[in-house]
This record gives sequence, C-alpha cells and structure tokens, in this order.
Amino acid sequence: MQNEGEIRIPSGCAITGVISKSGERFSGETAIRSIEPMHDRSNGLGGGFAAYGIYPQNRDLYAFHVFYDSARAKEECEQVLQTSFDVSVAEKIPTRKMPQITDEPAIWRYFCLPYEKLLQSTGLDEREFVSRFVVKINTQIRGAYVFSSGKNMGVFKAVGFPEDVGRYYRLEDYEGYCWTAHGRYPTNTPGWWGGAHPFNLLDYTVVHNGEISSYDANRRFIEMFGYRCTLLTDTEVITYIIDYLNRRQGMSLEETADVIAAPFWSEIDAMNEADRKKFTYLRNVYSSMLITGPFSILLGFTGGMMALNDRLKLRSMVVGEKGDRVYVASEECAIRTVAPELDRLWSPRGGEPVIIKVNEGVRI
Repeated sequence: MQNEGEIRIPSGCAITGVISKSGERFSGETAIRSIEPMHDRSNGLGGGFAAYGIYPQNRDLYAFHVFYDSARAKEECEQVLQTSFDVSVAEKIPTRKMPQITDEPAIWRYFCLPYEKLLQSTGLDEREFVSRFVVKINTQIRGAYVFSSGKNMGVFKAVGFPEDVGRYYRLEDYEGYCWTAHGRYPTNTPGWWGGAHPFNLLDYTVVHNGEISSYDANRRFIEMFGYRCTLLTDTEVITYIIDYLNRRQGMSLEETADVIAAPFWSEIDAMNEADRKKFTYLRNVYSSMLITGPFSILLGFTGGMMALNDRLKLRSMVVGEKGDRVYVASEECAIRTVAPELDRLWSPRGGEPVIIKVNEGVRI
C-alpha cells in the first residue's frame, strides 16, 4: 500500500504552448519535446498540435485539413467543396508509418478560397461563409470531418500519445511562430481521431485540460447561433463560444475571458461603480456562456495565443519567458525541457488571461 506523496496521480490531460513575440518561425520539434515529459498525463487516446505560420507559400488561402473514413466520403466532400471554393491545391498530408499510430483515416488538405460570386449572393463575409461551410460538412457528410480550417495555420491530431502524433505528422519539417500541443485523457468520450485536441474553427484553436460542468447549458445556448456540437466534448463548445464572442460579437480577448471565466458576484459587488456595471452586464447578458468547472485552456489565433484558468484555478498552468519566446504549460518541466534557463516564471491567477500577441509582447 502506498501513502500520500508516494504515488503521482496526474490531473488528466497535458497542454503546452510556445510563441515567438517577434513572429520568428521555429520547428515543431520544440512543441514535441515540450509535451513529451507530460506523457503520464494522457493515456494514448488522443494527441495533437496546432501550428501558426506554417504555410507561408499559401498564406492567403484557407487550409482545410480533412479526415475521411471512406472513398465515398472523400468523393462526396470534394464535390461539395468544389462547388463553393476555388481549390488551388489538393494533397495528402505527409505522415510516417509508426507502430504507435494505427487505424488512421485518409488525411487530406486543400488550399482554397470561396468563390466571390457566392459571397456576393449570400451576403456573407468570407469568414462567416467558411465557418458555415465547415459546420455543413461536419454535420451532413458522414465519414468526412474538417478538423482545421484557418489561413496559414494547421491542426494535426490523432489517437495516440502526443509525442508519437507529432512524429507521425513529421512536424519537425514544419516551421511556425506559435505552437500548441495537447495530450488527452478522455473521461466521457471514446478516443477518436476527430475528438483529439486541438479543436478548431477558422484560425481559432483550443487545447484544454479539465472537465466543464456547464457543458449542456453552454451547448444548448451556442447551438442557437448555427453551431453544431457533433462530438459531445466540452473543448468543442469552448471553441465555438470563443468564436462567437470574439469574431461574431466583436469582443476583445480580455472581454471574452471575462465572460467564460467571470468574476463571482461577491467580487463584482466589491468593484468600483464602472467595473461593477461592466461585469454585471456581461454576467447577465452572456450567462449561458459562463464556463464552470475545472479548466485550463490555451487559445491559439492568428498572431497570438491566450492562456486562461478557471476562476478557482482548479487546474495547473505555468508561464515562462526566455528572450523572444513565451511558454505556457500544465507543468514547469514541460517548459524547462526546451528552455532550462528562464528570464521569468510565474503562475497566473484563476480567471486572469495571459495574452501574447506577435510584436506586442505579453499582457496580463
């Protein structure tokens, strides 16, 4: 029998992220090495990476990454894709055969832009058109799943431990200015390639350690606005909430964080009048987007990254800086592995967003 302190029980899931404040691009090997020490926080049922700046030669085109379960699904999806998008490149995503990664689907990517005449006829802006198209494919074509849909960025995920997933996708061959990674320990859903993190819509990606108790309330509310949560996992609904608040409602990232990790009413009551009015408004109007339960998330987006804990800080998360780079991870060891000597290391407070934007530095 082992006593307290004699056995390590990981707090489910691992997240890590690295970003260059100047936009310098670096190899995906850094992200692989960072997530590897947290191997025990996942159980081999999901791993994945998001990378920004990796497609400079096609930076102005949307990069769709798609899983296919069958040739029929691929044919049907490509027919629909070609009626809405001018496709410049269609190709398999390079992978390497590994005994640790099995039962892989067909994995393709497409670089494309929506037809201008369709944008004019629908009256939609480009990003809303793409968002609706992704929802359409993922809900209407059985066996096809668009798991990445932004410009000059990409998601790479699979069933497996994250370090194996990174090497399966040959991420050492890619260079980006921001990388996030996730090792999954699913509690309520089976391991499936599409269910691994990161979750993506447009250029937003989310990796998440935790389990939100507000999932059903959040899901019912967000689906009123055209989103569809097809995978029954809390990270998916977090991604859609952030897209809705930041892109569709035009909120800043700070305001978005104030909604999903809102202050307690007792804290709001103690604020000055201006802040009290602001936070009372946000809590009343967006009450169904308050995320409750333990979580730490990393949000990736074009030009930056945001780290956020739940208000009670029930999941671990540390931040480090070294020169041009900022590191965020579930455990300090993940940072020290790739940056042994740091200029600064700290643990953000619960509900306190840490926002890093390229050429702007770190904001807390």
